[in-house]
Amino acid sequence: MSHRDIIVIGGSAGATQPLKQILSRLPADLPAAIFVVLHIPAQGIGILSTVASSAGPLPVRQAENGMKIEPGHVYLGAPDHHLLLAENHVFLGRGPRENMVRPAIDALFRSAALHHGPRVIGVLLSGLLSDGAAGLNAIKRCGGMTVVQDPADAISDEMPRRAMEATTIDLCVPGAGMGDVLSDLVREQAGAALPIPPEIRLEVEIAAGDRIGSDKLVSMAQPVALTCPACGGVMSEVKEARPLRFRCQVGHAYTADALAKEQEGRVDEALRVALRIIEERAELVHRMAADGRRSGRPAIAEMYEARAAEYREYADMIRRVVLQSLDPPVRKPEA
Repeated sequence: MSHRDIIVIGGSAGATQPLKQILSRLPADLPAAIFVVLHIPAQGIGILSTVASSAGPLPVRQAENGMKIEPGHVYLGAPDHHLLLAENHVFLGRGPRENMVRPAIDALFRSAALHHGPRVIGVLLSGLLSDGAAGLNAIKRCGGMTVVQDPADAISDEMPRRAMEATTIDLCVPGAGMGDVLSDLVREQAGAALPIPPEIRLEVEIAAGDRIGSDKLVSMAQPVALTCPACGGVMSEVKEARPLRFRCQVGHAYTADALAKEQEGRVDEALRVALRIIEERAELVHRMAADGRRSGRPAIAEMYEARAAEYREYADMIRRVVLQSLDPPVRKPEA
């Protein structure tokens, strides 16, 4: 039987420090390859040097399309490309963004689960929202091992906590001790291979850039009355997904919390646009009232003044809503 020779690591806010701790503790003869996706800007350039400076004896490279998988090497996701694994090499996908990012943690984790099954160790570090939770669930369903940074040790504990809610986590470890744990795990034999769920294969194809249509999407998701924030298309709820997730026909994907966060920003923007339009309307009607008064039409002037006052009331109402959205009241705990 083969051992666990594929380590995939994902993280976001607060993940750089535990990643450095992990890599600094791994031995030069590590019998496993390591693949890392951190949420980075499309033009991010500093992460390679940051990670390489703390990786100890292990060579660190930014992943390139077709690069051979070699044990004892660290491969970093490239900006604006999904990092995906095949049997013996890596490839970069230009599929739609997932949770508004590319590379996406879930895309890496699913591809590892698809092609390497029980040989995979999935590691999720500090970060916001629930990125990586669905990917860890895929690794678990394909027989791999799942590890999260202890939420109490994470700068941003949402990602590890959401992963623990979405699937059975094998180990919960502080960042400082995770390198030693992984060094032991990669020398253990992998479990038996499990059947690959077809939806995992489909989602890896989407991340690679394959076209997705309604005929493919209906096999794994059900249309719902929501629109995609990225393209305005109809969204579908992924069947039996953990955590709750949605995809549009183009392929953009969101966990429920990421979708809610994106909608929140759009609601705020819409309120600000509405405020500007109403204030402009109030100013216009006010000038029409002044013009009516100058031209000796007092009845018209009074009508426009009443409308201007009404519009200003609407504007004040929207302004209060906008301010509340920026600083929502804290709900007191129940006795």
